[in-house]
Amino acid sequence: MQDFFNEHRVIIINTIIVFAIFFVISLIIRTIINRIAKRSDIIEARAKLIGRYVTISLLLIALLIEAFVLGVDLDDLAVIFSSVFAVIGIALFAIWSILSNVTSGIIMFFSFPYKVGDKIEIHDKDYPIQGIIEDIRAFQLHLRIDNGNLVTYPNNLMLQKAVTLVQKDALD
Repeated sequence: MQDFFNEHRVIIINTIIVFAIFFVISLIIRTIINRIAKRSDIIEARAKLIGRYVTISLLLIALLIEAFVLGVDLDDLAVIFSSVFAVIGIALFAIWSILSNVTSGIIMFFSFPYKVGDKIEIHDKDYPIQGIIEDIRAFQLHLRIDNGNLVTYPNNLMLQKAVTLVQKDALD
């Protein structure tokens, strides 16, 4: 066992360094996201969701760096990534709508001018909606309309349609 550690000491130390840097950067970015959420009065659950997205992205980058630390040949890595991206590309084409809603949810986290409790009107040509924002989720926005019904509106459409603030903090 001692021979194993002596033989692979450099690789083990580099692996520890890569993942230590990953955890530090992840912690810093999550702290920044939480500060942005508090400053913008964004619900904590949304901040955690964005934090998870960032952590997963950083983990994938750390695993790529770790592959180089372990000495994986660039040609072998290219074959693996091209295969994985081919499968992911087919899957993403099949679920592009879901991904556009998640991406819109991330954009709305950082730059959406409306908060939970605001009464808004969505100027949709076919189906205009006016209601109070009850929740902003990863895929959709929950609106409570005047008759008491709950309407879920996709995040990607929220960024494509004109939206008017009717009343700020209508729940208060």
